[in-house]
Amino acid sequence: MYSHIAATSLHTFIQQLASCKSFLSVYHFSVLSITENIGHRAMIYMEQYALSHGLTAGDAIIAATAAENDLLLVSGNEKHFRMIPDIKLKIFRPT
Repeated sequence: MYSHIAATSLHTFIQQLASCKSFLSVYHFSVLSITENIGHRAMIYMEQYALSHGLTAGDAIIAATAAENDLLLVSGNEKHFRMIPDIKLKIFRPT
């Protein structure tokens, strides 16, 4: 039974991965590597904002990647990033 569940989960994961890769390719997204500087900056963000603002590790990595690459960070969730002064943040409101 376990091997059937594992095989089904693996198959689903492979399908989702292929779908994600296709989406990134079709819309010409770039995939950025997590560098040592990004990891270090994310750690600093976690130390500064995890307890006080509820910053998660994933959001810290996203913010650090934007900051290290001097990119505009576009998000629909202002509260996750507004306290980080190092990033250029653009909030979008879905219609």
